Amino acid sequence: MKVTLTTVVLSLMLAVPAFAKDVAGVKYPETATVAGKELKLNGVGLRSKLVFKVYTAGLYLETPSKDGAAIISSDQVKRVRMYMLRDLDKKTIVEAIGDGFKKNAGAKLAELQPKLDTFNAAIPDVKKGDELILTYVPGQGTQVSSKTGKEISVEGKDFSDALFSVFVGKNPVDGSLRDGMLGKD
Repeated sequence: MKVTLTTVVLSLMLAVPAFAKDVAGVKYPETATVAGKELKLNGVGLRSKLVFKVYTAGLYLETPSKDGAAIISSDQVKRVRMYMLRDLDKKTIVEAIGDGFKKNAGAKLAELQPKLDTFNAAIPDVKKGDELILTYVPGQGTQVSSKTGKEISVEGKDFSDALFSVFVGKNPVDGSLRDGMLGKD
């Protein structure tokens, strides 16, 4: 009887996905499978604005790194999973990402603007508990998905580089969020 109970308990524990990180009550699994590749959780962070917790974000990579520039320049599958801790309208999200784009894209901003416009069109209003998932797949582009928005893909590694710079670049939207996503927390 004891052996059977132990076996059942162990099998139940193994059936539950292993969670590597918990930030602000949001659990992030150790891995994610994208385009047939197993990505590893690089790090997680919390985006705060003034005293408000806005969202958590987890960065998944084929090859984890603490170097933001190396992550951005690498041509690997990468994913940012954002979990909303409050309601946000599309305008607020688009402005925040646009500001980050301007800070990081530099001279390429004008060239990337049409791609940014396509990306912005896919951003929905989000409610507390919703997720926005940004995934770059080499040769395919950057996919944006959410339960309430339309799923789109934006071509080009140049766009992906600028978008991921918003999170882990030299001028991120939030320095402590960047540090968490880089595993430096």
